Amino acid sequence: MNEWFECKIRYEKTMENGLVKKVNEPYLVDALSFTEAEKRILEEIAPFMTGDYQVADIKRANYAELFETVSDSADKWFRIKLVFITLDEKSGKERKTSQNVLVQAADLRGSIDRLDEGMKGSMMDYTIASVTETAIVDVFRYRKLPEGAVRQNGGEQVQE
Repeated sequence: MNEWFECKIRYEKTMENGLVKKVNEPYLVDALSFTEAEKRILEEIAPFMTGDYQVADIKRANYAELFETVSDSADKWFRIKLVFITLDEKSGKERKTSQNVLVQAADLRGSIDRLDEGMKGSMMDYTIASVTETAIVDVFRYRKLPEGAVRQNGGEQVQE
């Protein structure tokens, strides 16, 4: 099971009008601990950053599932709260449990379509409790390097 961490990166960004502004942008990282999340986010964003940047905040993100897409137009991430209805065999009563999923889509309607497509094989009944657009810029899943590959780590090479 993936352990997700939301990492906020603080840096100076040049806006479209030419002004430089300090911004905090959230990224999602798959890691085992806060320490690994910080290390991984710094490795992932280093090629895209110029100037000073720092990890301003790290917190656990509770997502049961991620639904990604390869579409170039799908540049937003939506948090969808799902409510699953199960039947308690002992008491015969319905139980509701909720989970958050993260869906990549171009718009709100597209996020619901993408969720329905991803949940086609599910045997559980669910309802959508809420859909919220997040500020997440990008998601970095854990990638295991091939045997003997070398990962760059701040200028030094680390054999895995």
